Amino acid sequence: MLYTIAVILLVLWLLGVVSSYTIGGFIHILLVVAIVMVLLRLISGRGV
Repeated sequence: MLYTIAVILLVLWLLGVVSSYTIGGFIHILLVVAIVMVLLRLISGRGV
């Protein structure tokens, strides 16, 4: 579940970067949240 949410956030971030309709800092906040989720999953030992 956590990994799925992180992937969705990464996809949304990439869409925001390539589109001209970025919402500024909000897109980058999504990226940071996605990275934190992936790191927490890796640290917890479940693997990706």
